[in-house]
Amino acid sequence: MSRDMHKLLEIAGLCVRSAEGQLLGPVSFGLQAGQALTLLGESGSGKSLLAQAVMGTLPRGLRASGRIALAGKSFNADDASARRPMWGRQLALLPQEPWLALDPTMRVASQLAEVYGLVHGQSHMDARRQAVDELRTLGLAHAADAWPGMLSGGMAQRAAFAMTRAGGAPVLIVDEPTKGLDHVCRDEVVSRLQQALQAGCAVLTITHDIAVARALGGDVAVMLGGRIVEDGPAHAVLATPRHEYTRALIAADPQAWPMRPRGQAGREVMAAAGLSKRFGSRELFRGLDLALHAGDRIAVTGPSGSGKSTLGNVLLGLVASDAGTVLRQSDFEPVRYQKIYQDPTAAFAPRRSIGHALDDLCGRHRLERARIAPLMKQMRLIPALLGRRPAEVSGGELQRFALMRALLLDPVFLFADEPTSRLDPITQKEVMDVIADVTQDCGCALMLVTHDPHIAISVAHRQVEMPF
Repeated sequence: MSRDMHKLLEIAGLCVRSAEGQLLGPVSFGLQAGQALTLLGESGSGKSLLAQAVMGTLPRGLRASGRIALAGKSFNADDASARRPMWGRQLALLPQEPWLALDPTMRVASQLAEVYGLVHGQSHMDARRQAVDELRTLGLAHAADAWPGMLSGGMAQRAAFAMTRAGGAPVLIVDEPTKGLDHVCRDEVVSRLQQALQAGCAVLTITHDIAVARALGGDVAVMLGGRIVEDGPAHAVLATPRHEYTRALIAADPQAWPMRPRGQAGREVMAAAGLSKRFGSRELFRGLDLALHAGDRIAVTGPSGSGKSTLGNVLLGLVASDAGTVLRQSDFEPVRYQKIYQDPTAAFAPRRSIGHALDDLCGRHRLERARIAPLMKQMRLIPALLGRRPAEVSGGELQRFALMRALLLDPVFLFADEPTSRLDPITQKEVMDVIADVTQDCGCALMLVTHDPHIAISVAHRQVEMPF
């Protein structure tokens, strides 16, 4: 990575520690205007911790050490309050969970306009006009007056990205900016990041998507166990990786996954006839018929906001259809129709530890607690994570806990809404293998939402395409 003296961001000996020991570092690097650095690595390797340490937003119980220099000013890494006045103006972060970047009590365009008004001093009318124009370029014109809770995960991600960029900060940290997005929207976000680079921004990108790293160019750093194990120019690292882990990361890209054979179909677990649903003035689907049997694996694909999550919610009875019927077998308990949410933070109580959440589940449904440890080992989740709250683990770790919790209930139907979009390629393949193997072994029907056509082809034997 560049060692030029004129840097917008410089990190020296950055470490993060908890009561259990060191989690990150020491990490040192510098970024100058127009330079991209992409961090690759497995979930829980420390990528998001690094971003939080730079911003000064580490979870409770974690301490940072080292030096951070921004706009010519040097700070102790643990002095978070000193960097806070720079947020949005000199340093901006797009968090991994878009819901954490959006105010649920404000409409989307109003939130974006507020940035233009407060940071750039625009009039209310000019700020509103620019906000609507920006949302239109991101394909969100129809969502300008929507509340954040009405947006799909992909739509929320694009809206949060627009707000992160609106302040014009010269140092931009983006944590998984393309997760949950279809390829068209992913390419649009990458194009925006490239524009930011051309405009002189220093861009630190955290991603599991190797295609994003290739497109951004610049430098790549690969993290494992809180340390950078390999770094260098993106074209060199991704073409001829030196470290064994980097080679495994690249080899696990979904394009290389084999197709799974179709198993024997069992009894029907769910049937839908003539389903129709509108969102405002837009029709999501009409006259949709589906039959799902034990052992079925169906992929639901389509652009962000096309109604994929809504379809699953209708099938589960979480959302009412406008027309049509859904029949679930009466001899199966309702709890055996399960969902893995696209946003795992929405599936856990924020103030309860993950261990308490699992204990509550076992107590409520009279499950054997002894089943937790083997599943955790299978998901590569360490026991120490059970004592943490949902916000204190990585998005990938939390998604694996969400999957594990659903599997503990022995589902007969599992609606998996982008269950691996937050995972690195290696963990993504491991978790998808677990989902496919477990659902096949227990005779569960799987409906998988994915934006990745390679995952759809590998895992499912049938696809439902949702047009926008």
